[in-house]
Amino acid sequence: MKTKIASLCLAAVFSILAFATNSSAADDGFYDKEHIRGFVSLGGDFRGMLPGFHDYINDVAFAYGSLRYRSDSTIYQPTKAPKYSKFNKFYPGLQFNVGAQYKQFMTWINFNFMLTQISERPSSSIAAVDTSGNAVKFPLYDARWFSYGADWMFGWKILGEDAFFNLIPAVGIGFNMMNIHFTSNYLLTSLDSKEDVIMRDRYYSTMSASFNAELEARLQFEQFSIGIYGGYRAVRYNDIKVEGTNLYTTSFDTDNDGDTWFVGLRIGWTFLSPWEKKQLDKI
Repeated sequence: MKTKIASLCLAAVFSILAFATNSSAADDGFYDKEHIRGFVSLGGDFRGMLPGFHDYINDVAFAYGSLRYRSDSTIYQPTKAPKYSKFNKFYPGLQFNVGAQYKQFMTWINFNFMLTQISERPSSSIAAVDTSGNAVKFPLYDARWFSYGADWMFGWKILGEDAFFNLIPAVGIGFNMMNIHFTSNYLLTSLDSKEDVIMRDRYYSTMSASFNAELEARLQFEQFSIGIYGGYRAVRYNDIKVEGTNLYTTSFDTDNDGDTWFVGLRIGWTFLSPWEKKQLDKI
C-alpha cells in the first residue's frame, strides 16, 4: 500500500510541474488550444520479470493438489505431479499510445499487451486415486498466462519541441491485469468458509494499480518519429480469486509483485495542430 501511495504522489508531482511550466510559457492564459497536436505511436518491446514475479508465475500457474468431478463428491489424489516446462522470465510485448502534445509537454494513454506465454501439457490426462485405490483420469490443460494494462503517462521533451534528436522521460499511473490458466480441475479450500471450489478450464484474473517510468531517445522526421525506449513498470497484484476463493500467495511462500523492466523500439506519427494547418492553407 505504501508503494502505491508513493507512486501516485510521484506521478502527481511530475504532472503538476509539467503543467505549471507550460502555463508560464503560454502566450494567452493557461494554454493555446491552436497549438495542441495529437499523436499516435506503436512499440514492440522485450520484457523481463524480476525474480519475485518469475517465482510467483512458476509456483502458482503449476499449482496442483486434490481433484474432484463436479458431479461427484469423491476426492482423488494425483499419483504424481505433471511435469510442465517452467515459464521463461523474458517475453515479448506491445505498446500502443494515443495522446496530445503542447510545446514540450506530452500526455498520453499507454496501452500495453504481452503475447500469451504457454507451457504445453505433457499428456492429455493425469492419473489419480481415491481412498479405496480406485483409479481415474482427469484432463490436463496447457498452463497459460498473459497480462495487459493501461497507464496515463506524462512526458517532457528535454531538448525542445521540434528537435531532430530528443530525450523524453515520462512517468504514469494506471492499472495492470494478470490472467492465469491452471493445468487441471484441482480443489481449492477456502480459509474462511472451509468449502471446496473446483478450478475450471478457464482463465482467472487479478488486477492492481501500476506505476510506469520510462525514457525514450527519439529521432523526429517532421511528423514521423522513431525511438528507442526503456523503463520499469511496478505492479503489486492482489491474490487471484478462483471461483470466488482467494488463492493466497502465502501458501507458496512468494510475493505477488508483478514488477517488470522493458526495452523496445517505437514508431510514431504526430498530427498537425490547428495553427499549423492554417499556416499551410496560407501557402
